[in-house]
Amino acid sequence: MRIAIVYSNFNLPITSNLLKGALKYLQEMKFNVKNVKIVEVPGVFEIPLICKKLAKSKKYDAILTLGAVIKGQTDHYEMLCRAMVDGVRQVMLDFEIPIVFEVLMVRDILHAKARASLKNWHENKGYIGVRTIFEMMETMKRC
Repeated sequence: MRIAIVYSNFNLPITSNLLKGALKYLQEMKFNVKNVKIVEVPGVFEIPLICKKLAKSKKYDAILTLGAVIKGQTDHYEMLCRAMVDGVRQVMLDFEIPIVFEVLMVRDILHAKARASLKNWHENKGYIGVRTIFEMMETMKRC
C-alpha cells in the first residue's frame, strides 16, 4: 500500500503536530515509510489541487489531508473551508480513491491544540487519520 499525506504549513505549530501523529501511527503499524509521500502546501486552499495530482498519478492507494483553519473575524474562513471541502470531496469521488480529511476547522487555537495533541495520540487527528486510511483500505477491498 502506498499513502500520500498532504499537509498545510499554514498554522505550522498545529499542522506539524498532526503530521507527527500520522507518522507515529505508521511507525506503530511498522509501515514502510518508503511507501509514504509527504507533500507540504502553503495553505489549505491548495490541498485539493495536490490531491488531484496525486490521485491522477495512480501511484497512491489513499491520501491523508492535514491542515488547520482557525476562525477569524471575516467570512474568509467559511469560504475557504467550503472550497477546500468541496474540492477534496470531488477528487475522492472522481478518482475513487480514499481521501481521509483531517483538516481542523476550529473557532480558536485551543481547540486546534487539543486536536493536535502530542500527549494523547488517540486524540491527535493525524494519528486518527492514518488509522482511518487502514480501515478504508479494508473496506475498499470488500467492495
